[in-house]
Amino acid sequence: MDLSKIKAIDVHVHAEVSCHDPEDPVMAQYFDAASAYFKAPRERPKLPEIVEIYREQKIAFCLFTVDCESGMGAKRISNYEVADFAAQHSDICIPFASIDPHKGKFGAREARDLIENHGVQGFKFHGICQNVSPSDRVGYPIYEVIAEHKLPAIFHTGHSGIGSGMRGGGGMRLKYGQPILVDDVAVDFPDMKIILAHPSWPWVDESLSMALHKENVFIDLSGWSPKYFQPQIIQYANTQLRHKMLFGSDFPLIHPGKWMDAALKAGFREEVLPGILKDNAAKLLGLA
Repeated sequence: MDLSKIKAIDVHVHAEVSCHDPEDPVMAQYFDAASAYFKAPRERPKLPEIVEIYREQKIAFCLFTVDCESGMGAKRISNYEVADFAAQHSDICIPFASIDPHKGKFGAREARDLIENHGVQGFKFHGICQNVSPSDRVGYPIYEVIAEHKLPAIFHTGHSGIGSGMRGGGGMRLKYGQPILVDDVAVDFPDMKIILAHPSWPWVDESLSMALHKENVFIDLSGWSPKYFQPQIIQYANTQLRHKMLFGSDFPLIHPGKWMDAALKAGFREEVLPGILKDNAAKLLGLA
């Protein structure tokens, strides 16, 4: 990847529709609700459409699905499909994978194969959708493989658009999005770079504290338009956490161009924006 040819790195992009299989009917109802919540288009773009959008914007991106087969009963998009597609567009697409923590040692086997034979460069976990605390020992065999290869892992934190407005929240338990639940993982796996996804509302200060306290903890700012960020996010992004904040959009629910336009007006200092938009992620991902 030639960093001089891209203007940003989006560390949070979802692959939600397979190129080979139809949309999963279980996920369809959650997509309906999430689209209404975010006021986003209901149709989910397939992988070729995603790469076309990002290539036009000159933005590199980390692409992943969310494996919630145990927690939600929804068939996942294959990590291998994502990895193989990314390999065809390696100038701009960075493959991440997602493995349900409930898969334990068998999931660890998949993680190792994806890293060693398919070029996967990071992982995504979503405790709310996977119905498990990030610090539950059931996922530790998978974390061990990630840490062994010194790769990053993204953990969903805070409120979830998935299930918002549905009866009983669609069965999603928000408690698993509390950032402090990831603190044990940060302690037990110091060689694994941990990215706390989203501004973590209503637990914003927990994420800021963890990023200040743990050398291996970072924050991606996806899932919210910067115009809605709480003041302390801007404050710490401009000062003590300027090297720990990462641009993420949460595409397809938020368009990367709209996120970046809003960021210019959100109060970030001019000198910190290059780090947030590209440089911090390039260093974390080993691209620079």
